Amino acid sequence: MDPKNKRVYKVVLTGGPCGGKTTGQSRLCTFFENLGWKVFRVPETATVLLSGGIKFSDLSADEGPAAAAEGAGAGAGAGPACPMCVAARCRAGTGARASEAIRFQENLLKTMLQIENTFFALGQSCSRDCLIICDRGAMDASAFISRDKWEQVMRGNGWNPVELRDNRYNQIIHMVSAANGAEDFYSTEDHACRSEGVGVARELDYRAAAAWVGHPYFDVIDNSTDFEIKICRMIDAVCQKLGIDTGDRLQTNSRKVKFLVASLPPDSAFPPFQDFDVVHNYLQSSGPQTQVRLRKRGQNGHWSYIHTIRKPKIRDQVIEVKTQLTHRDYLNMVAQRDDSHFTIYKKRRCFLINNQYFQLDIYKEPCHPRCKGLILLETYTSAEQNRLTSCLPQFLTIVKEVTGNPSYSMFNLSLREEWTTTKKFCHRLQVPDEDPAPPGDLKTNGHSNQNGHATEPTAATLVNGV
Repeated sequence: MDPKNKRVYKVVLTGGPCGGKTTGQSRLCTFFENLGWKVFRVPETATVLLSGGIKFSDLSADEGPAAAAEGAGAGAGAGPACPMCVAARCRAGTGARASEAIRFQENLLKTMLQIENTFFALGQSCSRDCLIICDRGAMDASAFISRDKWEQVMRGNGWNPVELRDNRYNQIIHMVSAANGAEDFYSTEDHACRSEGVGVARELDYRAAAAWVGHPYFDVIDNSTDFEIKICRMIDAVCQKLGIDTGDRLQTNSRKVKFLVASLPPDSAFPPFQDFDVVHNYLQSSGPQTQVRLRKRGQNGHWSYIHTIRKPKIRDQVIEVKTQLTHRDYLNMVAQRDDSHFTIYKKRRCFLINNQYFQLDIYKEPCHPRCKGLILLETYTSAEQNRLTSCLPQFLTIVKEVTGNPSYSMFNLSLREEWTTTKKFCHRLQVPDEDPAPPGDLKTNGHSNQNGHATEPTAATLVNGV
């Protein structure tokens, strides 16, 4: 690529607790990697320091309105406090403790800038277009320091808001907390460091948004839609600023569709594509109403790791909690694999054609015989059926559409037992007091297909992290 045409685009994902920031980061990363971009993810500095043994409680006042609010939101055994919440406690402190907390916030900001600068330099040296996703940015620190103290910190280090806010980052995305407009989905149970109640979460969300007011490209992604559409709106906001044509993939009425493909044509038949090796493992779960899986996805020996929990419907949305993992976390968790499922191995081919983005999953051995030779094509679209058919890749032989067919659910495909005898076959995720879906007529065709209810309705992917 001509260095003059290469782009390095720096995005800050910020927001209040349970806003979708962690899941949004994962989805944004995957989306741009599939387009052939290099993606760097800058970790949240406060979380890095917390995991390194720093005790925020040692730096904050023991009493004060923020401390009281935090205590009201935390249950017994809630664990370490959310970095945002303890930062609010620092703001409430007085005297020597407050001075120590302010110095810590100053050093935290210095650490953040240095970590970011390292990633920014790597982005500049990259030979491909590069997206850098920052988990919070410099101005987030101003939300939890009084105005005069913030200005004091700025003067003491020769910083100014224009450089830290407007010139440092290309775009700011604020993911509004579920505590503000989607209260039914606000939860602390899936985040070890989250303990704040709804009221405190709303206040933290407002402060985080106010800190970035004035940036020329500041997008607020609220809870006016369901969560899947919220994530699509966030990705679309980034694509619009970059001038990337995504077709109708990210429109609010887009849906996921899946097709069975007869065979794989030669590589020369495809437009430019990106291939990824993908490994899925289902883990032991707390009950039949929950599915837990690990995904390892990579190119050329470089991997990313995702932990996903799928839960029953709330307001017609299946809940998914996604968490980015380290390599070490992945190795620890994969030991909890569910022996009733095979490990699923795929080659995932991603490509654009006719302004439509496609993923082609090619199942690989070792696998259950039902998966041998299985090839599935997926895309998101808002097109009517006739128009969608005309947009499908003409070089692929489409056997039929299998959207919502449980025979092509990865959970069912990975089962070791035969579908005619197993009790684990999933027609749909359901809450315990629902009547189960009728089992349908369990029969096999070329890929042991079964008729039944959809197992993959539109998912509302809730965040496991801030």
